[in-house]
Amino acid sequence: MSDQIAAAKLGDQAAQGGVLAKLIAFAVALAAVPMSTYYGTQRFVWNGDPTSAAISAVVAANVVLAVYIAQSVYEDRQSTKTSKQDKKDGETRKDR
Repeated sequence: MSDQIAAAKLGDQAAQGGVLAKLIAFAVALAAVPMSTYYGTQRFVWNGDPTSAAISAVVAANVVLAVYIAQSVYEDRQSTKTSKQDKKDGETRKDR
């Protein structure tokens, strides 16, 4: 019984570690992508126009946020499907 509890705790810690790693990755992306977009587009696309480069950076930041939200929703749906499947498996075992 204690082996099952220990295995469950390890699984939870691994899942939390993955969540933390993704959060850190998106935080870094949220800082780096708009800044690199601003300076890159200002120099190579907009020929020194800071307003257009700033708009490009804002769009890039919103894209990073949208990807983060979409991935979170996708993972939540996957975990919901898994928990529903576990409940179904548990009910069928009880019925036997």
